[in-house]
Amino acid sequence: MRFILPCLCTLFYAATVCAAPDVAEIVQKANFASYYNGDDGSSLVEMVITDSQDRTRTRLFTILRKDESDGGNQSYYVYFKRPSDIRKTTFLVHKHIQSEDDRWLYLPGLDLLKRLAASDKRTSFMGSHFFYEDVSGRNISEDLHTLEEETAEYYILNNIPKKPDEVEFSAYTIWIDKTTYLPMKAEYLDKSGKGYRTMEVLNTAEIQGFTTVTKSKISDLNSGGSTITTFSEIKYNIGLDQSLFTERYLRRPPREARQ
Repeated sequence: MRFILPCLCTLFYAATVCAAPDVAEIVQKANFASYYNGDDGSSLVEMVITDSQDRTRTRLFTILRKDESDGGNQSYYVYFKRPSDIRKTTFLVHKHIQSEDDRWLYLPGLDLLKRLAASDKRTSFMGSHFFYEDVSGRNISEDLHTLEEETAEYYILNNIPKKPDEVEFSAYTIWIDKTTYLPMKAEYLDKSGKGYRTMEVLNTAEIQGFTTVTKSKISDLNSGGSTITTFSEIKYNIGLDQSLFTERYLRRPPREARQ
């Protein structure tokens, strides 16, 4: 029976024999697929930033993640390795499901540890086209989600912010893979309804049983610039200690981030 039902879904798709999940279920599964693989994880990340004149800059950093529970609060730690002018810069996120996230940034050149305001979450992450909010992901409760269309490959959702005055976009459309539930593409509209920002997944891989994004791209449609992010040395369920995700490790990066 397990093998018959998927075949029936495919065979009679046009006749809608198999109903699509409701929107809340789709959004929750997409959130899990994007941010909750394993109980924790680590990755080496290369970020190539291209401006409107095709000039490039590169950032190399390690990112660590620890979950309190599936779908619950999380902690993220970022340690920059290159280039030399930002080496040893660290960034910490405590992601809260029921409240605003907490974010800290340590700048070693100034020996400055600062807590980022909530209003900074939609600003450039270390000079790239990614935002600080993109590191840990936007809280799914902040938007109203509607299933606009369903194709053979994707659930296409329209998303409108509940507090439009707090963000720079008016809405965004997202394409969610029906097999993996990974968001594969997103298009953002500005306040006038014009497209200004896109996200697309360029590559994925199966790692420790989890379908994982290994390359993605953010494009600024106004400036013509973009940032491509490549993930390598990805590991899940490595047993990270929660104590690593505290303010004291911002000035003194742990071995797990430096190696």
